[in-house]
Amino acid sequence: MYIYNVTTNIQEDVHDKWVEWMKTEHIPDMLKTGKFTKALMTRVIVNEEMGGVTYSVQYTTQNKQMLERYYAEDAQELRGKTAPFEGKFVAFRTELEVISEQ
Repeated sequence: MYIYNVTTNIQEDVHDKWVEWMKTEHIPDMLKTGKFTKALMTRVIVNEEMGGVTYSVQYTTQNKQMLERYYAEDAQELRGKTAPFEGKFVAFRTELEVISEQ
């Protein structure tokens, strides 16, 4: 099992609109690709020097191949939908391989 983690710091002036968009549009769109089985959105408890509020969204997928399919087939289109928030956030992505779940 793999986790595709997207950590985003969003500026306060668009925070509420972004959170609503994530919950009602973006995360559902990610799940509709059929590449992910679930998503977990969390707030990162940290005071950023640059300001803003930081979130982590973890998308679970069955394997690396499925994640590669997401990159090839869906990532560009879905990332393009962030345009209304352009310049208002920074994001970085990490891939995690699940070794053990207890």
